[in-house]
Amino acid sequence: MSQTLLLLPGDGIGPEVTAQVRRVAAVLTPDLTLDERDFGGISFDRNGAPITEEAIATALKSDAVLMGAVGGPKWAGVPRDKRPEMGLLGLRKAMDVFANLRPALCFDALADASSLKRELVAGLDIMFVRELTGGVYFGQPRFIETLPDGQRRGVDTQVYTTSEIERVSRVAFELARGRRNKVHSLEKSNVMETGLLWREVVTDLHKRDYADVQLEHMLADNAAMQLVRQPTQFDVLLTDNLFGDVLSDEAAQLTGSLGMLPSAALGAAGKPGLYEPIHGSAPDIAGQGVANPLAAILSFEMALRWSLNRPAEADRLFAAVEAALAAGARTRDIGGGLSTAEMGDAVLKAL
Repeated sequence: MSQTLLLLPGDGIGPEVTAQVRRVAAVLTPDLTLDERDFGGISFDRNGAPITEEAIATALKSDAVLMGAVGGPKWAGVPRDKRPEMGLLGLRKAMDVFANLRPALCFDALADASSLKRELVAGLDIMFVRELTGGVYFGQPRFIETLPDGQRRGVDTQVYTTSEIERVSRVAFELARGRRNKVHSLEKSNVMETGLLWREVVTDLHKRDYADVQLEHMLADNAAMQLVRQPTQFDVLLTDNLFGDVLSDEAAQLTGSLGMLPSAALGAAGKPGLYEPIHGSAPDIAGQGVANPLAAILSFEMALRWSLNRPAEADRLFAAVEAALAAGARTRDIGGGLSTAEMGDAVLKAL
């Protein structure tokens, strides 16, 4: 049966790293059909919207979607509802990809590239499961208003329901069963009502269906400290949208570079997943050909594993990335001098 991967290269370094995914796919999965659409700022420039209805419809019909990055200072003055980031939030919502998987894995060859000492990150292999379609990024009301005394006030609303918390928690517990069987649930139940609800719902679900999995609750600010104190204590970290966004970026630096980390956003079984490197559009280096493509390539590895049901090819690609790093292949962000294309060459050689 033919399968289709939709590519959304986006802005900044997105097209550069996505081009290396194309090269890898041509060798590893020549039978996989690759489609492509504008996304982000470039879509606004060409189509007047950060993502078109046609692109969303194509995404929903694909087997998996892989994006590069969106945004940049060029679009800073664009109306908020037309900003590149709004296209990403809209795509996530349309695809209903509610569970964001963000691995933070330190390859042994890069342990010395971490901001922390080698002994703290050696063997690091943790997985964030972040709720992705609820919380403060989507809650209503949200607005900026001018008060009678002339001050301005901004309002964002943090909202969660039992069902939203339960469905992402199930993903975390199921994932933990295939790993080291441990979940840390992170929130701020001491000061936030949504945090208190989060803790209660996770506790109840654990008691009902996942008592075999070790569960620990931890306040999100403490988790931020623990990630730089003893990161290997964690296995699966379950978070809401906001805390997951912040804490997974902190964990990324433990591995050596944001340029190393992929992510997957999953919805209901049988629906396409959305895959993306977490590094952003990096406008300061866009067009220079020096961006690290490994996060994008490893996002493709996750797509092969989670949406395309090609675990053998996923294993081959992961091993190739590991071998390339072990052989000394490095882009600038991880202490080397290879270009984006040259790092792609190293992975292809290992394949």
